[in-house]
Amino acid sequence: MTPTGPCNAPDVVDVVALGESMVTFVPSRPGRLADVPSFERGIGGAESNVACVLAAAGHTARWVSAVGADGFGDHLVEEIGSYGVDVASVRRDPTRPTGIYFRTAGDRAGDAHEVAYYRAGSAASAMSADTVDPAAVRSGRVLHLSGITAALSPDCLGLMRALTARRPGRPLVSFDVNHRPGLWRETDAPAVLRDLARGADLVFVGQDEAWGLHSPDAVRAALPEPEVLVVKQGAAGATVFERGDVTFVPAPRVDVVAAVGAGDAFAAGFLSATLRALPVRDRLRHGHLMAAAALTVPGDLAAPPARDHADRLVALDDAAWGRLRLGPGWTEETQRAAEEVRTP
Repeated sequence: MTPTGPCNAPDVVDVVALGESMVTFVPSRPGRLADVPSFERGIGGAESNVACVLAAAGHTARWVSAVGADGFGDHLVEEIGSYGVDVASVRRDPTRPTGIYFRTAGDRAGDAHEVAYYRAGSAASAMSADTVDPAAVRSGRVLHLSGITAALSPDCLGLMRALTARRPGRPLVSFDVNHRPGLWRETDAPAVLRDLARGADLVFVGQDEAWGLHSPDAVRAALPEPEVLVVKQGAAGATVFERGDVTFVPAPRVDVVAAVGAGDAFAAGFLSATLRALPVRDRLRHGHLMAAAALTVPGDLAAPPARDHADRLVALDDAAWGRLRLGPGWTEETQRAAEEVRTP
């Protein structure tokens, strides 16, 4: 049975984010999944995370996806919608379930981190160019995608190839490489992701996931096509290549609570500043600040700093920016932090 969903042309929004979101179960205490007695429910999805952060930051955002006609699907639609994201274009599939996953509470980069996915055959994995509403996909000034979707199924890969094909009149296509090796069975995943990235206008890629390339210049040489290429360099900062110019902005020091959700938040901050037509340095700084908001809370999603407070921090001179240090609760204390870093 073909899933049904809305087909009326939706209003234009700032950003459309397309991709799977899942219900996430996070342990109530540290330890192996085998030892943890209970879990807390949350939501997790790279693209929906971006949409939620952008909506919380005052932009209009729409999430395009598919979920099962089940309680977990209800939870995702309601929770993501509670951030102010338009969820009217999410299809409900009566024959396939909503994906879920369990993860340990520790840092995802650690050897002890565990993730157990239950997403095979999920509603979102059945998305294709034939089931996704084209009017909804084209209804944003920006269409944000990630490489995770391409790994879900052959139909999802076909959809991603269609959406990243260069054609007149399409929105600005933003693509976060998001190479998750555990999701890919094919050995040519890096080649597939490079091809998708080459079709995008704006690309985010972590240097640690850039196919063994060890410098931003090498990444740019491998991806010359995107007008804007953002190479994320972890705690060091990020480099942007745009119209022949190269700009590096260091990240502020952050007292990390949990290293989850930072990449999605960075993309949201950069996209927010792009929508506001800010200069490249400011776009990078807004990305860093959104990432810092995510890093200083336990979950994937954090309340962004108020725009005027973030703008004050972004406007700091280089020396003051270099002294900036952000810890838990900083989004409520941005005004005080801005005043403190101005004083050596």
